[in-house]
Amino acid sequence: MRPPEPAAASVPALFAYAAVLALVHLFAGRLGVGGRIPRSRWLSVAGGVSVAYVFVHLLPDIHEAAVTIERHGTPMVFADRYGYLIALFGFVVFYGLEQLARRANRGATRTDGIPATAVFWIHLGSFALYNAIIGSLLWDPELGNITLFVVAMALHFVVTDDGLREHHGQVYQHRGRWILSGAVIVGFVGGYALEGAELLVAVFVPFLAGGVVLNGIKEELPSDRESRFWPFAVGAGSYAALLLFV
Repeated sequence: MRPPEPAAASVPALFAYAAVLALVHLFAGRLGVGGRIPRSRWLSVAGGVSVAYVFVHLLPDIHEAAVTIERHGTPMVFADRYGYLIALFGFVVFYGLEQLARRANRGATRTDGIPATAVFWIHLGSFALYNAIIGSLLWDPELGNITLFVVAMALHFVVTDDGLREHHGQVYQHRGRWILSGAVIVGFVGGYALEGAELLVAVFVPFLAGGVVLNGIKEELPSDRESRFWPFAVGAGSYAALLLFV
């Protein structure tokens, strides 16, 4: 049983949280943890924390999301699985984008018929939408402890930022990080305008869950990164315990 929900944060506090998330992309490259082989243990810890947040906090909400979606639409076969299907969709979308980016990294001027420059903008645009969803969810009264959400997503941004720098290099440094930072604020403002739109939240939560799992795990699995299992496990286990007892 989930502990009682804390009182909703004030608007200035929520804006401060959004600003913190936006600043992560601007300064993550200065932390000195990215681009290392073997992989920095701190990035592995960050990946473990964000994945733990999904499994302990977001996945249990997917069934509730499916109920909300069904309530707002025409009942259909498998309606009780809508949330899980959206989570799967988020996972598959980001897996496909990762494959596009990796092929472009191998020097192809076109990837699956798409120009390399277009691959960058497609990849970046998907993460801008992803960040906007995270910014909008700061207004969700069902989110629970907002601080734990922001910490998990900030660490997740550090992980995804490292991957995007690896894929896109200087073009990400000069343009991409600013766009992703701005996307958080745009999502936050949009979330205020759409506050109470539970149907959108019901779609956003499972999509985010699928995306976080893929984006967290994909940074740990490739053998050429020499990732660290124990820091990842410690990050996941410690944050899972925190989520259960706070």
